[in-house]
Amino acid sequence: MRRMTWVSAGAALVLLGAGACGSDSPAVCNSLDEVQNSINQVKNANVSENGLTQLKTDLQALQTDLQQLKADAKTQFTAQVTAVQAAADQLRSTVASAKTTPSAATLGNVRTAVAGLGTSLQQLGDSMSGTC
Repeated sequence: MRRMTWVSAGAALVLLGAGACGSDSPAVCNSLDEVQNSINQVKNANVSENGLTQLKTDLQALQTDLQQLKADAKTQFTAQVTAVQAAADQLRSTVASAKTTPSAATLGNVRTAVAGLGTSLQQLGDSMSGTC
């Protein structure tokens, strides 16, 4: 009976410890998740159905999430966050150009900028893999 009590107590401690580890992720990891979600919204925007207006709204949400990520990352991932911000700025610029002068070329530039944003995010995620 005594042995069963120790086994039960040990199992309870292991479960409590495992639960505590999962909930202690740094704020920067949550911010990265938000940025990834925003970028997925941008990537999945259906421009032919919703026009560039929805894409512009998604980019505004991304900008807000990037600001939070930069604040949470402090100086640790500055270069990578800056690269994602630059790619988002490039995309914002190409969207504005495509809105002003819609054509196959300007929409192609939007697609290229979206791909560049995805690449920058992947590099940021790779850099943060040891943290998150």
